[in-house]
Amino acid sequence: MRVQRTYDIVLFGATGFTGRLTAAYLARNAPDDCRWALAGRSPDKLERTRERLAETDPRWAALPLLTADAGDPASLRRIAADTRVVATTVGPYTHHGEGLVAACAEAGTDYVDLCGEPEFVDRMYLRYDTRARETGARLVHACGFDSVPHDLGVRFTVEQLPEDVPLRIDGYVRTNATFSGGTLASVLTALSRPVDMRRTARERERSEPWPGAAEGRTVRTGPAIPRGARGMTVLPRRSREAGVWALPLPGIDAQIVGRSAAALDRYGPDFRYRHQAAVKRLPVAVGGMATVGAVFALAQVPYARRRLSARLSPGEGPGAERRARSWFSVRFIGEGGGRRVVTEVAGGDPGYDETAKMLAESALCLAHDDLPKRAGQLTTAVAMGPQLTGRLTAAGLKFRVLSGG
Repeated sequence: MRVQRTYDIVLFGATGFTGRLTAAYLARNAPDDCRWALAGRSPDKLERTRERLAETDPRWAALPLLTADAGDPASLRRIAADTRVVATTVGPYTHHGEGLVAACAEAGTDYVDLCGEPEFVDRMYLRYDTRARETGARLVHACGFDSVPHDLGVRFTVEQLPEDVPLRIDGYVRTNATFSGGTLASVLTALSRPVDMRRTARERERSEPWPGAAEGRTVRTGPAIPRGARGMTVLPRRSREAGVWALPLPGIDAQIVGRSAAALDRYGPDFRYRHQAAVKRLPVAVGGMATVGAVFALAQVPYARRRLSARLSPGEGPGAERRARSWFSVRFIGEGGGRRVVTEVAGGDPGYDETAKMLAESALCLAHDDLPKRAGQLTTAVAMGPQLTGRLTAAGLKFRVLSGG
């Protein structure tokens, strides 16, 4: 049984762009008995964030504020030791995230972040999964648009298909959203380290015991990281089932889905997932591939990377009016056991409004819901699964069966 903590949830990075949105979401939606606090390195900025919350609800005028810095391990240990769950928006995680993961793993504190950096997730597994299992900590990365809709959406699709049969699922992502300075910095950091990403991924593959290996289960997913020296030359393919041009999406989403599939028998004895962007017109698809290739190339050059990053400073992002016009849809086509099902996960602005919702609900889920007894580095589908899907559905995200259910 875990020792009593002062707080149920501490939000670290509460003064950044996404951090402020997450704080506002918690202020509107945390249950009355939830004990939560804001944390960050600037007391003045924390105070201003609290003042904005109190303008809409005077209850938050006395919301606890905790000073901590990603570069000060002692301050991170104090936070981890005093709460049940830490939610952090402080990225790029490759540069600023390890200290808090280490503190939570040691203190037996649950941890959620918005990390979309495969190298960081793999490295945190190698360094802290064992200790987290010993202390009971649940370390759950990628609790925003990377990768909640995809991870939970695939699990939702799997649950519509027969059990104990090979399953094939294709995911198609569409959105009209833009991004913030923090997101841009994280993307450029990840793209600038292809060699390190591949090396860390291989090290994890060598060391990680795969749960389904003894039973002969297989899991295959699309590329999880940039292909580096081999080039990013994958061409668009026409998907007649979805009626779109499909572009393989590098990033962490397919990797997260694969981890869930490896851990959960419900995904069947032979599972395959492909993660793709969906584009209606071929010229747009080709242009998108060219843009990704150009950004990848520029990210390898320090001067060009700094110039790109300077276009949006951390803490800046799209305004409320632009976010209100933003939307996302992830459509899944699943087949297995002679059945075919089409499902969808959809919502509003994916990168910020919905991401703040996903992160906050993930923290609330870990803090308050009756969940499977698991510990270590986990995915959202493994750690929270149907409970988090239920929370997000109640909060306005759509998980629906379009056909075949």
